[in-house]
Amino acid sequence: MSLLIIASLLFAAPVKLGVINSMTGPEAPIGENLTNGIKLAQEDLAKKGVDVELVWEDDTGKPQVSLSAMEKLATRENVVGVVGPYTSAASNAVSKLAERYKVPEIIPAAAKEEITRQGYKYVFRMNAPASAYGSVLIDAVLAVGKPQTIAFLYENTDFGNSTSKTAKDYATKMGLKIVGDEAYSSGSPDYRSTLSTIKGANPDLLLMVSYVADAILLMRQVRELGLTPKALLGGGAGFTTVQFANEKGISQHVLTSTQWTEDVSWPGAKEFYDRYKAKFGKPPTYHAACAYESMRVLAETAAKAEGDREKTRAGLKSGSWNGIMGPVKFEDYDGYTNQNRHPMLVQQILDGTFATVFPPEFASKKIVYPIPTGGK
Repeated sequence: MSLLIIASLLFAAPVKLGVINSMTGPEAPIGENLTNGIKLAQEDLAKKGVDVELVWEDDTGKPQVSLSAMEKLATRENVVGVVGPYTSAASNAVSKLAERYKVPEIIPAAAKEEITRQGYKYVFRMNAPASAYGSVLIDAVLAVGKPQTIAFLYENTDFGNSTSKTAKDYATKMGLKIVGDEAYSSGSPDYRSTLSTIKGANPDLLLMVSYVADAILLMRQVRELGLTPKALLGGGAGFTTVQFANEKGISQHVLTSTQWTEDVSWPGAKEFYDRYKAKFGKPPTYHAACAYESMRVLAETAAKAEGDREKTRAGLKSGSWNGIMGPVKFEDYDGYTNQNRHPMLVQQILDGTFATVFPPEFASKKIVYPIPTGGK
């Protein structure tokens, strides 16, 4: 066998990558979407001749577990790069280790602003940061109405605090008066006292930031108390899930920001939706698309770099891609480092189904605003 053939076989060895995800625990319903998206990416990479060996780590949504996972992947497993984690708290913690060990990491869906505002060279983010979650919702309602007041209700976590803070800043900039600002502890069994306070302020808009379980309970109690703003706004995460939309009695007309829908014209988006639904029996959330594209980009870059971490980092920094998430390029701007400038979208839940309603160029239906009395 010639040296050339031997060399080609060596370079065809699997690219070893790590995945940190919330596969069990309270965020597992969203973590499942990330897992499934990554599995589809692995299938497509194999078709292109990119053999990927994945080392999976379940952080259960906890930062401390995530740190242990990254330590293991970076040192004992010696992976070329990592996709994940999911939650903002875990991603923000792990990013410090990625930088310390010089392991290229693509954050697929965590929104906390600070993750890509620390000047890290090895940390890249696919999704738009927290500031976009609230601003796109506010832009959507201002495009169709003239609300005057807004209230905020958000979980007291990295994701909730970061998303609500930037949304409050943007609301003030756009001339809205903030009449309610309530943080809550995730996993509480009852939010009616807090919701009664918000009801007393009678806001035109209510913007909520929650993961799945809290989003469902909050909206159930919003309906029970007869809280009837002109629009109910969900800041991504739990409000974008099938579990939430399927609760038709409470989810009707809720507007939610999202990183991705099947309606967009980005290459392969509709095909990805159809394939995911056929394979897993339910439609994907944006988390699945973010994870798919993060794995595709990292694996292709690592393969070209022949498994070298530093060359992989350089390839991520200099490269550009176009696929189901649209154009992807990791840039430095407005205090961000290695941040993809990804446009956010708005969907409205109508009879248990998500419809894209903003921006106009992506809209498949018009926004229902204000919400009819009783939400019907």
